[in-house]
Amino acid sequence: MGKTIAEKIFDAHLVDEPFGDVSVLKLDRVFCHEITTPTAIQDLVARGKDRVFDPEKIKAVIDHVTPAKDSKTAMQGKILRDWAKRHKIKDFFDIGHNGVCHAIFPEKGFARPGFTIIMGDSHTCTHGAFGAFAAGVGTTDLEVGILKGVCTFKKPETYKIEIVGTLQNGVYAKDIILKVIQELGVNGATNMVIEFRGNIVDEMNMDQRMTLSNMAVEAGATSGICLPDMTTVEYLWDFIKDEHASKQEALETFSTFNSDEDAVYANQKTIDVSDLEPLTTFGYKPDNVKPVSQMKGTKIDQVYIGSCTNGRLEDLRIAAKVLEGHTINENVRGIVSPATPKIFSQALEEGIIKIFMESGFCVTNPTCGACLGMSNGVLADGEVAAATTNRNFNGRMGKGGMVHLMSPATAAASAITGEISNSSLFCK
Repeated sequence: MGKTIAEKIFDAHLVDEPFGDVSVLKLDRVFCHEITTPTAIQDLVARGKDRVFDPEKIKAVIDHVTPAKDSKTAMQGKILRDWAKRHKIKDFFDIGHNGVCHAIFPEKGFARPGFTIIMGDSHTCTHGAFGAFAAGVGTTDLEVGILKGVCTFKKPETYKIEIVGTLQNGVYAKDIILKVIQELGVNGATNMVIEFRGNIVDEMNMDQRMTLSNMAVEAGATSGICLPDMTTVEYLWDFIKDEHASKQEALETFSTFNSDEDAVYANQKTIDVSDLEPLTTFGYKPDNVKPVSQMKGTKIDQVYIGSCTNGRLEDLRIAAKVLEGHTINENVRGIVSPATPKIFSQALEEGIIKIFMESGFCVTNPTCGACLGMSNGVLADGEVAAATTNRNFNGRMGKGGMVHLMSPATAAASAITGEISNSSLFCK
């Protein structure tokens, strides 16, 4: 009987099976940021276990409140900063070099096919776009990962989602994953890995696949995963070229993890996106999804373009194409946060930052702050945001605030009109 990519990764990293369906896995990467890691660090120190299993495999960043906004967030940064120095963690990205964790770590080549990756962050599943098993974990698991380089998981079942068809203009990866979440529901893939397949996924670049994998957790999944192919190899080539004789040889190596034709899946679903319209959320759950056309007239106070879902260069390009030559509505605050310094620099070179600023957007440094209501764009009670982020929970971007999730194109169009709008109004 064949195996899924998740099962193959588990087999390759298995250390122990203490309770039958429970697997202790060796870790290839432990990612850390300043919100969840300091608690783990302090507990390890208190227990007399202030050690790391391998400083080369630990990557850390200050990304949520950056620069610090108050004494508490400054202390969170200090704890992580001092820890990284203490243990000679060279891949620590501090102010001026830092970015959104799930953007900067892939950009640095830290996520690879067949890897096991954990982080104290639910959207760690983003890195599954590279054919890795990547999962968010709690403080205790993070501590063990830092100390011992292992993590315990129940053997996951896999939900195969085949995304097929031909996309209409104005429909993007964000619309596709919102459609998937709508169909599965927020608990539809609980304790599963979502394996994204189909011609649409095959045609996606890595930025788009990361958007897809990023929100797998919103359907309850432990991880989202795409099978590695030549697109994956091309993205990683500068980082792996000394390890492989050729791109074809790298592809053959990575493909050994791909799911077998006779692999067994817990669930399977095919979604034809040929007739898919741009989508947005309503209410306070990620599976509350409607076509943008049905949300016409919904007034907004703020537009936020950024985050680990849609703050990459392609996202900024798409939004800038809609905004060019237009000024945002006088009743709307527009905020854009390029996800990494490299993306910011590239957007400057391409004139994208200029387009945003001329349209009336505020351009901020790379940060996760607004997404979870910590900094750089917190909503007031009763305010409404159109955002390219990943969660629309009640109060997510500020107490009493409402968040509508959407693609960068839809967000840009909505900024111009002052209400949720289809980008086709501005891009023919």
